[in-house]
Amino acid sequence: MKKQHLDKIISLCKRKGFVFPNSEIYGGLKASYDYGPLGVELKKSISELWWKEMTQSHQNIVGLDSAIMVHPDVWEASGHIANFNDPMTDNKDNKKRYRIDDLLSQQKSKVIDAICVALKMDSTNNDDIYNDIAHTLLSDGSKSDNVLQEAGVIDPFSGAIGKWTPAVQFNLMFKTDSGPSEKTGKHIYLRPETAQGMFINYLLVQNTMRLKVPFGIAQIGKAFRNEIVARNFIFRTREFEQMEMQYFVHPSKDVESMDLWKEKRLDFYLNHLGINAENLKFHQHSKDALAHYAKDAYDIEYNFPFGWGEVEGIHNRTDFDLKQHENLSGKNMTYFDTKAQEKYHPYIIETSTGLNRLFLMVLCEAYFEDTDNNRVVLQLPYELAPIKAVICPLVKKDGLPEKAMSVFKTLNQEFSCIYDEQGSIGKRYYRQDEAGTPFGITLDHQTLEDNSVTIRERDSMKQTRISIDTISSFIEDNKQEN
Repeated sequence: MKKQHLDKIISLCKRKGFVFPNSEIYGGLKASYDYGPLGVELKKSISELWWKEMTQSHQNIVGLDSAIMVHPDVWEASGHIANFNDPMTDNKDNKKRYRIDDLLSQQKSKVIDAICVALKMDSTNNDDIYNDIAHTLLSDGSKSDNVLQEAGVIDPFSGAIGKWTPAVQFNLMFKTDSGPSEKTGKHIYLRPETAQGMFINYLLVQNTMRLKVPFGIAQIGKAFRNEIVARNFIFRTREFEQMEMQYFVHPSKDVESMDLWKEKRLDFYLNHLGINAENLKFHQHSKDALAHYAKDAYDIEYNFPFGWGEVEGIHNRTDFDLKQHENLSGKNMTYFDTKAQEKYHPYIIETSTGLNRLFLMVLCEAYFEDTDNNRVVLQLPYELAPIKAVICPLVKKDGLPEKAMSVFKTLNQEFSCIYDEQGSIGKRYYRQDEAGTPFGITLDHQTLEDNSVTIRERDSMKQTRISIDTISSFIEDNKQEN
C-alpha cells in the first residue's frame, strides 16, 4: 500500500510538472532528476520559508554563499577523505552493489537475528541495529561475506540469497581535476556538504558583521555525493540542495543550544510546513553510530510511504571542525570574547536538511485521494502552492476570455496565477486540484452584467459569489483554510 502511494506521487510529479527524470530522452541518468515548472516554484517556496525562519527571524544569524569547489585540504581537515564512506558489499552472481545498512533494512527479522548471533551482537531494543551490524562487519571484514551468506541475506534485485563479497568502505566524494591537464592539475572534490564553507569563513563573517557568540551562519547550496544505492525517488540522489545553519556557541552552552534548536526545528515542520505531528519523530543516534565529529546527534524523521526517513539532522559538532582547520592550515581559529576577556574555539550546533527531502515530504503530506468526488488533491498550504489561483472563462466566446484575461493580468501582479480556458469547468478545477492550486475563479455571463465572479476553494470545493474588486481580500481572508 505504501509503495503504491509513492508510485502515485512519482506519476503525479511527472504528469503535473513537478519532477522529471533527468536526460529521459537518452534513457535517463540514475539518481538524477530535473525540477519542472511547478517543482521550481515549490522548491523556491520551501527554501524561502526556511531562509526567513533561519535568518530574518534572528538578529544573530546571517547568510553565506560559499564555493562548491574549495582547496582539497579542506576535506583532509574535515575528515571526509578518510571517513566519508559507506559500507558496501557486492553480489558476485549479478555484480550489483549495495549499502549494507540499506540492504539489511529490507530483510526479515529472523535474518537480522541470525547475523547478530553470528557477530555476537545484541539486537534487542536497538534502533540503529543496521548501522551497528555494518560497523561490526567492517571491523572484521574477513568473515563478513560468510556471515551475510549463511544468514540468508537476499538480493533485492534477484530475490535470491546473494553470494556476498567482504564488507568494504566506499568514499562518496566526486573527484575531479583543477588545472590545464590531469598530470599538472590538482585533485579537487565537489563538496559533499555545505558546512565546511561556513567553518572556514566563520571568523571573516564574525568580524565583518560584528557578531558576538552565540551567532549563526546559514547557507543554501548544492552538494554532491556518489551514492551507489540511490532509491525512493528524490529522497536520495547524487546531486541535491542542502539547507544548513551552523550555530557557534560557548563550549559551556552546547547542551542548552542543542535543546533550543531541536525545539525550533520541530516547530518549523509543524507550524510552517503544516506537517502532521503523528508523521514526525526524533531519533537520537547511538554512541556507536555517531559521526566522528559529533558529541550528540538527533534526526527529525518523517513517515514516508516507504517508512521513516531522515529529513533533518541536528548535531553537536563540538569544536572539532575549527580545531582541525586550525591544525592543518596553521591559521588561528579561536574566537576572542572582549567582554569576558576569554579566547576559545566555539562549539557548533548544526541544523542540516535536504531541500529535496523536504520537497518529497511536503508532497507526501499533501497528497489526498478524494474518492467521494473522484479526484486527486494536493492539499498544499497556500504559502507553498506553486499557483495560487486559476482564472477561467466559462466559455470561449461572448467576450468572456478577454474579461478573464484582464482579471488574470491584474491578479498575477499580486500572486502567481494561471489562465485556463480548455475543457469543461469541472475538468479545469480538477486539473488544478492535482497541482495544489488553492482557488479557482470563474467568469460567466453574469460577470459581464455585475462584475462578479465565482470563487471556488480547493479543499472544501465551496463556491462563493463575490465582486472582482474583492478577490484579493477574499483570498487573503481565506488562504489559511486552504
